[in-house]
Amino acid sequence: MKKFLGTYLFSILLIISISVVFDLNEQSDKFIKNDAPWQAIVFKYYLNFIPYYANLFSALFVFIAVIFFTSKLADNSEIIAMLSTGMSFKRLMKPYMLSAGIIAIVSFILTSFIIPPANVIRIDFQNKYIKNKKTDYADRIQLQVEPGVILYIGSFSDKDKKGSNVSLDKFEGKELVSRLTAKRIQYDSAYQWTLHDYSIRTFDGRREYITVGDKIDTTLTIMPRDFLISVNDFEQMPTPRLYNYVERQKDRGIGQIQSFEIEFHKRFASIASAFILTIIGASLSSRKVKGGMGLNIGIGLLLSVSYILFMTISSTFAVSGMVSPFIAAWIPNVVFALIAAYLYTKAPN
Repeated sequence: MKKFLGTYLFSILLIISISVVFDLNEQSDKFIKNDAPWQAIVFKYYLNFIPYYANLFSALFVFIAVIFFTSKLADNSEIIAMLSTGMSFKRLMKPYMLSAGIIAIVSFILTSFIIPPANVIRIDFQNKYIKNKKTDYADRIQLQVEPGVILYIGSFSDKDKKGSNVSLDKFEGKELVSRLTAKRIQYDSAYQWTLHDYSIRTFDGRREYITVGDKIDTTLTIMPRDFLISVNDFEQMPTPRLYNYVERQKDRGIGQIQSFEIEFHKRFASIASAFILTIIGASLSSRKVKGGMGLNIGIGLLLSVSYILFMTISSTFAVSGMVSPFIAAWIPNVVFALIAAYLYTKAPN
């Protein structure tokens, strides 16, 4: 366990150090151009950059750590010595599984509760000094404010919190009972909205009542962030909030939330991936081979890259709607679990 966790932490420090150097070299021109203060670069960007990317590639680091130190043990005939005493490979795997469990739990806590608040600071810095990826405009917005109440906004700008061409339809069952239209809408705060140049049509059987006015304040249980969805919003949400957000957006009928669903399922799938990749790495590198440590490391890197590529492709299919986010997040684990089971049966005993 000491070798496993020590190699894991060392590989993270090594790769992240290189990543920081490359990122600093790439972003330095933008830092200078946008007058980014060095204190903000260090404490707001890189201090939050390191845990985010370290955890993002945690599965890869687990795999590399297992391959590296297990290959070294096998190359020094230490595993042969352990197995020759009567120790089974199953018993040999116990400290591997305990170490993988520690990494999986710590990684899940980081991903679910610690890294999302840090990402808020990091992404705010990126939007201000590197490249602004924040969505501040949307058009043809349609959603369910509450059961039976459908809101449509032709266009909305987050800069001035204003929208245009608004309609609010209220249904009882399948029957339309009222329809509000307005030329403009203004967001004030915490579900408070103001409608300008409005008209309300109320239907009572065959009768219709019309009310018009210049301005009216109303309460709508939505905020601009509910439909102004940026590409990295899901990275800023702790897991409980992410779950509630996905369920609420589904109820409202808002599309383009596949990335949020994928992120939610990935956070749980990453727990299983730590165990699966540990079994593959240990089973693959525990046998002393003629090619030595280099061959095992090469095969291990090939498998780890394949795992990341598989996960990326399955996520792309989920975003396009071809498969469900749950399947997209878990199918790489299912495939590699089968590989792990096969290699485990072929491991030395």
